[in-house]
Amino acid sequence: MEFKFDNILVWGRSVEEYIQMFSLTVEDIRLRILDCAGGPANFNVEMTRRGGRVISCDPIYKLSKSEIVHHIQDAERQIMDAIQKNVDSFVWRDIQSPKQLREIRIAAMQAFIDDFSLGIQERRYVTGKLPILPFVDQQFDLALCSHFLFAYSEHLSEEFHLASIVEMCRVAKETRIFPLLDTSGKLSPLLQLVFKKLKKQGYAVEIRQASYEFQKGGDKFLCVSRSGI
Repeated sequence: MEFKFDNILVWGRSVEEYIQMFSLTVEDIRLRILDCAGGPANFNVEMTRRGGRVISCDPIYKLSKSEIVHHIQDAERQIMDAIQKNVDSFVWRDIQSPKQLREIRIAAMQAFIDDFSLGIQERRYVTGKLPILPFVDQQFDLALCSHFLFAYSEHLSEEFHLASIVEMCRVAKETRIFPLLDTSGKLSPLLQLVFKKLKKQGYAVEIRQASYEFQKGGDKFLCVSRSGI
């Protein structure tokens, strides 16, 4: 599988994908939610429209709208080229083709772009970067992290992963991370190392089944909380 990227790409998923990736229940979406490394996903805008309480945090929010669009366009070229070359590495079920994938993702990111200025004004988009977040202890009930930790294991160290998860657990009662595969489609080599160290530090750690699979084998998420401390 030729999924090797030189840097971390600016790319976003749809709210429907979020709900399935993190197995979000009706009760979950009523919680105070942090979308950590949220990028240009439309989860925030769609949940806000539905009466939810979501804050997204990402270093790209310091950029202008046009700069973010430029990064999205760059990511689109790289990602769609890689997908076209590796179509057999994906499950074409809910999303039935690369063309439909592009349409879903671009529509989701356009909703984010359209909402960005208002979201900044309403402080729903907050500039921040793991492993240090600009929030107080237990400000959120649930922290979500999509396609960043473990996905970019080639770029982010074991120490970074551990510090980032501990930080998310500081600001939220529960943290969920999806997927557990790296961009090559293999189980992240850091997963078991981080899992064991979190357990040793007293965290409650569990791998759960998601109701989502696009990357083959990418159907599980990590759930971490401080309940065991």
